[in-house]
Amino acid sequence: MFRLFKHYVPHAVVWLALIEFFALLGSAEGAWHLYAHQAGFDAGSLSDRWLPLLTFGLSNSLAMMATGMYGNEGLRSMRFATARLLAAISLGVIFLSVLGFLLPTATLWRANSLYAMLLAIAALFVIRLVLTQSSGTEAFRRRILVLGAGPRAARLAALAEAPGSGLEMVGFIAMSAAEKTVDGAIPRDGIASLSDHVVDLRAGEVVLALEERRNALPLNDLLRVKTTGVHVNDIASFIERETGRVDLATTNPSGLIFSDGFSAGQRISKVGKRLFDILASLIVLVIGLPLVVIAGIAVILDSRGPVFYRQPRVGLFGEPYDIFKIRSMRTDAEAAGKAVWAAENDPRVTRVGRVIRKLRIDELPQTWCVLKGDMSFVGPRPERPSFVEELEKKLPYYAERHMVKPGLTGWAQINYPYGASVEDARVKLEYDLYYAKNYSPFLDLLILLQTVRVVLWPEGAR
Repeated sequence: MFRLFKHYVPHAVVWLALIEFFALLGSAEGAWHLYAHQAGFDAGSLSDRWLPLLTFGLSNSLAMMATGMYGNEGLRSMRFATARLLAAISLGVIFLSVLGFLLPTATLWRANSLYAMLLAIAALFVIRLVLTQSSGTEAFRRRILVLGAGPRAARLAALAEAPGSGLEMVGFIAMSAAEKTVDGAIPRDGIASLSDHVVDLRAGEVVLALEERRNALPLNDLLRVKTTGVHVNDIASFIERETGRVDLATTNPSGLIFSDGFSAGQRISKVGKRLFDILASLIVLVIGLPLVVIAGIAVILDSRGPVFYRQPRVGLFGEPYDIFKIRSMRTDAEAAGKAVWAAENDPRVTRVGRVIRKLRIDELPQTWCVLKGDMSFVGPRPERPSFVEELEKKLPYYAERHMVKPGLTGWAQINYPYGASVEDARVKLEYDLYYAKNYSPFLDLLILLQTVRVVLWPEGAR
């Protein structure tokens, strides 16, 4: 896997993205020649239009990332990929059409968008069709050999069997007689050479999932495996890489202390993130003001009570602050005075509230908190003080999520539905720790792009 700014991306996905990027460039160039032929003028030199071609390719590639075309389901389901492809190209062309009208010299964007869109859809559809019909999902599956056959190894087996998994567990090796959890595991004594066994199975990676490491690691064998070019990894790092979560069950304090990460406090990163927050919050406040006004009127007509409400939340370094949101629940939602977890199809949510929550319009006033510096655009979801007090007692490392600013959107929000229990909070904490550990502007960009997917296809908003 490629590691791009601390975030892992499978090789096959990177190559597919590059192929489709060049397909987009070719589609735009072909569309321009088609348009020139029909209009009866010379298409000119490629050097005269490299900038609009590059803009077309980049904008549509980002739109494809935003709609989830490079996620597990987008890579394995032709039906899913086609639906998201149409949405992605439409978003890209809308952006370029607006840009074409704003820039009078952008003839290619203004006059050529329909041709380019049709050719791009056709080219990308063929690429995905060839992929699924020839190599299918195997191109995105990685062959893993597991050292261990106990409960930890069973977790890896379950991970590989999950829908949309890109993993294939080619074997489990029981390192001791006590490990009998995984069916089909073979004993270590039954293998003459571990390195030869790895080669025979065509394994691309060996994962250590031993229940007890002391006197159990075959260091000489692992060194031989490593020198053959096969990656050797421990279970905690492997699960973190594959799931985008810091697995609390296999992580220990020393692993976090000595691991590479938690560098979000670097000065350049902080300054750049703050400048982006100020600029983005100003733009959203201006553009989103009409939506806030319309939503406010709808709230007034739908139910009695104020349009906005403020609520205490826990921010950076555990300091409290107040958030502002458009009211989406009844005014007696917490009549008993005690904070209550939100639930799916929560009866306390009003009719208008259900709509503005799905579209995330109720969150727009929080951009004021971003502008003030209490929040960031990207970060862990801020929780209420009473919930934080409860969760810090029940979940290890929960306080560490407050080492970065809370955000309007975040890694946990785009990967997991709205939390409604301690167990949900545990899973979201694993995502939040991954974000804090692997923060980079690149990861922020991925989160912002994927937020578009969550808004267009609400998956768990409550």
